[in-house]
Amino acid sequence: MTTRRKFVQNSLALGLAPLLPATAQAAPLLPTAAPKAAWKHWVWTNPDAKDTEAQLATRYRKYYEAGIRGIFFEADSEKHFRAAKAQKLEAHRWIWTMNRGEKSLLAAHPEWYAVSRKGESCATHPPYVDYYRWLCPSREEVKQYLEQDYAAALKKDYVDGIHLDYVRFCDVILPVNLWDKYKIVQTSELPEYDFCYCAVCKAAYKAEHGIDIDTVQYPEASPSWRAFRYQRVNEVVRRLTNVAHAARKSITAAVFPTPDIAHRNVKQDWVNWNITAVCPMIYHGFYKENVAWIGQAVAEGVQALKGKFPLYAGLFLPDFNNADEIQQGIENALRNGAAGVSLFGDVSDAALLALKTASARALLPTQGG
Repeated sequence: MTTRRKFVQNSLALGLAPLLPATAQAAPLLPTAAPKAAWKHWVWTNPDAKDTEAQLATRYRKYYEAGIRGIFFEADSEKHFRAAKAQKLEAHRWIWTMNRGEKSLLAAHPEWYAVSRKGESCATHPPYVDYYRWLCPSREEVKQYLEQDYAAALKKDYVDGIHLDYVRFCDVILPVNLWDKYKIVQTSELPEYDFCYCAVCKAAYKAEHGIDIDTVQYPEASPSWRAFRYQRVNEVVRRLTNVAHAARKSITAAVFPTPDIAHRNVKQDWVNWNITAVCPMIYHGFYKENVAWIGQAVAEGVQALKGKFPLYAGLFLPDFNNADEIQQGIENALRNGAAGVSLFGDVSDAALLALKTASARALLPTQGG
């Protein structure tokens, strides 16, 4: 099991079903005159040092044959990156952005960390879980630190691009499926989860808008304060995009599932970024939605982007009850405008077959269409 987030692991504990073999026979579709351009699919994973060269060659060959064209690696492993590239897969370095809890960084620069509306710093009072240590996006030192970190990764010849994660504020509202786990009801923005109210953010907001946010009775309801925070993260992304462009490599990001949810839950404005591609995490089980919602979420994102850059639908494999559902989810994503999907979880042979089948079916018109 990969280590993408402990929130993901906690969701597994909430009873999400394991992947089962496909059982239903797909209905035949009408023939099509001319296929569209090929889909491009991805996998999120954490490299395992115990993997052998032979295992990697077999695994990545299967990935390529199923239509996967790139891997986001959560750790730097030259062995895994080069093995993927040997099988014609792109190898990208996946790095957390604003959520950075390195002990050395915490010890050296506790002042860099975001402060809640309650007045508590992530350096000393991490929200929800201990590893939630959010940096303040307004601080120039933070932006320079991140630029240097990503530039170092991009210098390596086996790295094809960078993949941003946690490029946002802390969740002011968690996905509803996690409320029971954390014994919390978030029908409003609670002060201890609302960021950032540090001196740097407040001074910058006052300079731009002429308002002292401390004098606003309900700051969580202020449109200008909300937009200000979108722009703080947008500026971090702009700076990192410049770093990627200077290295002549791509920059992608894992983001929240729709523009609306991203704005509301984590103050993330990914529609207005200028990156290579985006991978919204359309984890339907987290929001207690069914498989059909994947298509709806993709359509919302594609419509908002207006062709600015490709959208690859992020799917959480443990959310699906069986391989038939995986196939349906992928097909829903592709038929609603996704350029491909990105898979997180156990990319089993059954999941790869579902990917291949869905990709082929999505090129055909729907019945009666």
